[in-house]
Amino acid sequence: MGGSDRITIVSASVGAGHDGAAHELGRRLTEAGYRVDCHDFLDLLGDRAGRTLRRAYATELKVAPESWGWLVGNLERRQWMGNAVGALVSRRAMTRAAEVFAGDETLPPPRVVVSTYHLASQLLGRMRQAGELAAPVVTFLTDLSVHPLWIGGGVDLHLALHEVAAEQARRHRADSVEVCAPVVRPEFHPVTDPAEAARTRARHGLPPTGRLALVVAGSWGVGQVAEAAADLAATGLVTPVTICGRNEHLRERLTRAGTGVALGWVDQMPELIRASDVVVQNAGGLTSLEAMACGVPVLTYRCLPGHGTTNGQALHDAGLARWVRDPAELGTVLAGLLDGAAGRGQRAAATNLFRAPSAVDTIVGLDAVDSVVALADAQARPAAASHAQPAAGNPDPDHSPLVGARQ
Repeated sequence: MGGSDRITIVSASVGAGHDGAAHELGRRLTEAGYRVDCHDFLDLLGDRAGRTLRRAYATELKVAPESWGWLVGNLERRQWMGNAVGALVSRRAMTRAAEVFAGDETLPPPRVVVSTYHLASQLLGRMRQAGELAAPVVTFLTDLSVHPLWIGGGVDLHLALHEVAAEQARRHRADSVEVCAPVVRPEFHPVTDPAEAARTRARHGLPPTGRLALVVAGSWGVGQVAEAAADLAATGLVTPVTICGRNEHLRERLTRAGTGVALGWVDQMPELIRASDVVVQNAGGLTSLEAMACGVPVLTYRCLPGHGTTNGQALHDAGLARWVRDPAELGTVLAGLLDGAAGRGQRAAATNLFRAPSAVDTIVGLDAVDSVVALADAQARPAAASHAQPAAGNPDPDHSPLVGARQ
């Protein structure tokens, strides 16, 4: 690849999913010989604004998750709200972002800029349209469901994890969309050592025999997690092992109730997933993909409002995770995943998921000439169109700014 060997990634420290994808993309790009620098979108907003956004998001999920679902739904249904959010954060972050991307005598401008966070994509797309960013912009869609805020005018390419996500992105008028394999750390792989599970159970104080359901709820441990663990235990089919993350209150509550085994923040997730018979999740985030990489079936239950329910539906539609909406059906669905055709079908679907083209190959394959063409086109778009449709994608759904991109 000619020109700059620098690739810049913009993520956001809100939960672990966005950063997890960014870090693994960065690791793979570095391994391929590129200079990678990663930036937190919240830092681009400024210390006070970034901290406020992170705190507000965490508080809403923990204290009033239904209000988060209301907000996500309204941002999707009311385009003007999404436009306003995208414009507000972009204005605040653009000056700092321009400094980051400018380069200096020791660091050239980036060849490609990759976003793993929807508001960062809004910012980067606007910078492309304004002529403030010469490098092509790639949005890596971290979830199976795609909210309109992920789709920003001026973004050259959107990478989706499945055709279900790709089709949602196209419906939101994304210009160019390609399907790629998820990026998870190489430690997440199927069982290779038959004795590993016994060692993992002993290390974490888990029952030496019997089926285990690993209950995950993100790094913050939010949602109806205790209720989900209790429902799983009541089926008599599994012992719930709940990963509480940084939520010590949840861990103490489960321990007092004697509901299975409650663990806090752990660094041995690959081993714990492989030692489990099923992973039960409520948000459809990174851990779901990690479980699929390990060959362990995934069940969606007691979803978080908003992105949790949309991800649950997308995973269900893709055949990657059964979504149980009625507690009365939990035992039947769980039995099918543990011993029936449903579990085998999910494993096959997950295997195909990771056979898609590499995200890294697609990113580094962007041609510099195409970048110049795309930038000129973005600058030529009428200013009115840029401001009228920024959160819903390019105003011309038939236009593809990235030469040679596959739809």
